[in-house]
Amino acid sequence: MTILLSVLGAVIGLVLITTLGIAPNTSVIGALIAMLIGRISFAALSRMRNPHRQNLVQSAISGSTFAAANSLVTPIAVPFLLGKPGLVWPMLGGAVIGLAVDSWVLYRVFDSRLLPASAAWPAGIAAAETIKAGDEGGRKAKLLGLSAVIGFVGSLFKLPMSAAGVAFLGNIWALLMFGIGLLVAQYAPSLLHTDLSADYVPHGVMIGAGLVALVQAVLLMRDRRGRKQQADEPTAPAAGPADPADDRFRPEMRTVDATRLRRGLLEGLALFLVGALLVAFAGGVAADMGGLGLVGWVALAGVAALVHQLIVGLAAMHSGWFPAFAVTLIFLIVGLVLGIPMVPLALLVGYAASTGPAFADVGFDFKAGWLLRKGAVPWHPYEMAGRRQQYIAQLVGFAVAIVVVMIAWKPFFSEGRVPPVAQVYVDTIKAGLTDTHALAMMGLWAVPGALIQVLGGSSRQMGVLLATGLLVATPQAGWLVLAALAIRVAYSRYRSRAAARTPADGATPPEEVEAPGAAADNDLALVGAGLVAGSSLNDVSQIYKAV
Repeated sequence: MTILLSVLGAVIGLVLITTLGIAPNTSVIGALIAMLIGRISFAALSRMRNPHRQNLVQSAISGSTFAAANSLVTPIAVPFLLGKPGLVWPMLGGAVIGLAVDSWVLYRVFDSRLLPASAAWPAGIAAAETIKAGDEGGRKAKLLGLSAVIGFVGSLFKLPMSAAGVAFLGNIWALLMFGIGLLVAQYAPSLLHTDLSADYVPHGVMIGAGLVALVQAVLLMRDRRGRKQQADEPTAPAAGPADPADDRFRPEMRTVDATRLRRGLLEGLALFLVGALLVAFAGGVAADMGGLGLVGWVALAGVAALVHQLIVGLAAMHSGWFPAFAVTLIFLIVGLVLGIPMVPLALLVGYAASTGPAFADVGFDFKAGWLLRKGAVPWHPYEMAGRRQQYIAQLVGFAVAIVVVMIAWKPFFSEGRVPPVAQVYVDTIKAGLTDTHALAMMGLWAVPGALIQVLGGSSRQMGVLLATGLLVATPQAGWLVLAALAIRVAYSRYRSRAAARTPADGATPPEEVEAPGAAADNDLALVGAGLVAGSSLNDVSQIYKAV
């Protein structure tokens, strides 16, 4: 079943990215299909009623979708459109390496201080709430279903309902900056009579915020922070406590400490460098750049791949949106500034583009599994075993996506069906950098991006989210984000005041009484999950247009 649904996800991703330029989140589709199959009382199909099996299936299908659409077919389209079809297979090999390392790094560092499981990861919440509502039914299922209908209908009218959904789920300060960025990008052309993208303002903000975010990530890896974490935010021991009943889930507990975070990121950098070296030799980079140029190219490609995945992952963790196209474009412009020849630059762009989306998608799926496994006792070994099984399911989805792309890329490309973003990369490479305007503007706007990121700190990622909003620039999304944030604050205050006015009944033990804030958060999470699920369903339904 996992393989069959992975084939479905890969085909959906391949068709939509080459036709409409979108890559839908199919995890909710996988969860719904698994639920329906679980209702069939035939052979072993009824086992699919288990929410953890459904979690494995949705992990695989979403992994295959993003792998095929973003991590594989987009990179190989770059050399093809550049008139170098002989480089498609070397680029595909490099994209497979980027995809594999991308997912491995996330598996190693998920639920660390840098990428905590307690963060938003909105698509993960949507998948988990969908599975839980289908399993429990009742009020949860009704609220989720109603919200999903609203999200689906709103999407039919071209409203970005997923933007409203994530506003109910993420960090308020981060999403406030995201909404502000969306509004500025929408209204700057008409009010300020300026094209922000043409002046490279969003790119500069992202460069400044991204550099500060990398420094913040390095600081989180230090041993001093690791010791502080052990005191303030205890890390679960590998073997669990002596008494399994004491090993219960606690929100402040991390499963990855500072040492493993540091090791995981350094392993990722080393593997990215090895992958870049293989791409360089397979693609003939040395012939265009010489020995010293080859060393510089490998170093830049390896660092670009790691930086790309971290920035995309941080943005997706807080907002559910990942600016992979824009961040790749930044490295393309850096390559033009450095004077990298056309073919090596195309390979650099393709290699960087292969990282990020899968990193974010694995984080979404791990978040869903983390939510579904919170009630297990003993919690820590159950959580780590479940996360490992999810990773294996993702690898199955990736393997299926690789096979599908190997078979389908030639007929697709021969018919002119290529990802639109790949055409933008190639057009930019061919046009080149005629003046220093882009470099000057990015350097200028990097300063406010860096300052905002410093003020927000590593937990809010305000600079990265502001840049994400400026780069995404989806019409009306900013208003929906700000409206949802206002509803979220108003509803939380209403629940708190209502609870203060209602006396306790005396029959329910105090420890079983749900706090007003937690009750409000649960309701808002269901609404947000439903809106994201409805929007995702509409995205997948667009395949009929493509076909």
